[in-house]
Amino acid sequence: MKIAVSGKGGAGKTTVAAGLAYLLARDGFTVYAVDADPDATLGLTLGFTPAELAKLTPLVEMKEVIEEKSGGGGAYYNLNPDVEDVIADYSLRRDNIRLMLMGGIKQGGSACYCRENSFLNAVLNTLLDKQEAVILDTSAGIEHLTRGTAQGVDLIIVVTEPTRAGVKTAGLVCKLARELGIAGIKILGNKIRREEEKEYIRQHLPGETIAGFLPYVDKVWERSMEDHLAGFSADDLLAGLDEVYNNILKEEITREK
Repeated sequence: MKIAVSGKGGAGKTTVAAGLAYLLARDGFTVYAVDADPDATLGLTLGFTPAELAKLTPLVEMKEVIEEKSGGGGAYYNLNPDVEDVIADYSLRRDNIRLMLMGGIKQGGSACYCRENSFLNAVLNTLLDKQEAVILDTSAGIEHLTRGTAQGVDLIIVVTEPTRAGVKTAGLVCKLARELGIAGIKILGNKIRREEEKEYIRQHLPGETIAGFLPYVDKVWERSMEDHLAGFSADDLLAGLDEVYNNILKEEITREK
């Protein structure tokens, strides 16, 4: 299963992505947890230590590796380099989870970043072709998926708060996902305090795409302030996420049949 998680900043998408990675790993899947958000907080949320994360350089910043894989520093370069060894060598491992940092898509400016973006695209395509599970923690605009990888994603989960800004971003992400041809689109309401907030999301977003609602939980905020987390456990899951996960698995199994 290949799942991208997106949403407005602060909506809780990284916590959702970490929880899904944990649940898949718990069920025996090898999981590639890919931080494709420039803010890069998935590793901390999963409980990797700052010392561990300091050793993991974002792939987009690996100039020598990129030049080697793309055919040197000339004007011409390989658009589809072999990156299997990059995936093996530049990831952090804990139990069944493999963490990778993509780094931000490079935008235009004084230099051309086509080489770096092609390298990231090759890594993502290779990951999405694997048999193992992949969780992509993306930025709100899902820029990484616009690089041609959408065909490999089974599902995008759009996390939203019950606010005008939240549902606006969720609607835009859903629109982009449909344009990219992503087969499954699910909306997940997060930080819900009252029934009226559920109804607000239902009124502003397509009801058939809503996967569920997760309540506001103080312990999530408390955990986000801890300097050194001891891994990730069932106690760290957002309340109700396991039920959403089970429903998603059932739907994907049914779709594959």
